[in-house]
Amino acid sequence: MKKVLIFAGGWDGHQPELTSVRFAGMMEKHGYEATIIHDLAPMAEVDYLMQFELLVACWTMGEIPREVVQSIAKAVGAGVGLAGCHGGMCDAFRQSTEWQFITGGQWVSHPGGDGIEYTVNVRHGSSPLVEGLTDFPVKSEHYYLHIDPSIEVLATTRFPIVPYYHISNRPVDMPVAWTKFWGNGRVFYTSLGHHDDVFDNSPNAAVLMERGMVWAAEGREYARAHGLTTERFENTAQMY
Repeated sequence: MKKVLIFAGGWDGHQPELTSVRFAGMMEKHGYEATIIHDLAPMAEVDYLMQFELLVACWTMGEIPREVVQSIAKAVGAGVGLAGCHGGMCDAFRQSTEWQFITGGQWVSHPGGDGIEYTVNVRHGSSPLVEGLTDFPVKSEHYYLHIDPSIEVLATTRFPIVPYYHISNRPVDMPVAWTKFWGNGRVFYTSLGHHDDVFDNSPNAAVLMERGMVWAAEGREYARAHGLTTERFENTAQMY
């Protein structure tokens, strides 16, 4: 059976228990067996991670041991997918630049705090993941992120919304959802999901998260079917 590993922990304010159960249910609908863990230690073993088609991050802040992030880098590089939302992926492990490199971005601010009303603008034609989706409103934290310029942006939101120091700069379209690759692995992220009920209040956010996780998971079989290996990454990997 196809398997998903969800690692949940860190700051409780992002409701990792609720989001991890929600994401497990989403993947189980597609025939995946979901395992939820609350300890990073098992993830230090690459062989353990290679049992799964997908890793889902629900872990805000905290610290990640070097051997764990290296193991994740190798597993995803070999084709295991990685997906997550909000601070559960792109505000996890702030001290780890390698983690930020893998995921494609890092939270730096949410001006105005929670309860900001804004619009998510879908980039139509950017990916099959957004097919049929329309722009939609959200009332939540409005994430300002530092991003990897190599990401494929699926949706954006306009900044600034509220007065803050950054308002002196020109308006920018901040990525809300993206995909990228890490070696042979597929990576998906959405900044939506401050609280679990965001996915109920903005149904398109739930659709996007579910599609993104499935897409990332399917990359494992694609890598197998096309004989993709990690040989071309190995020499560079030794530098880290």
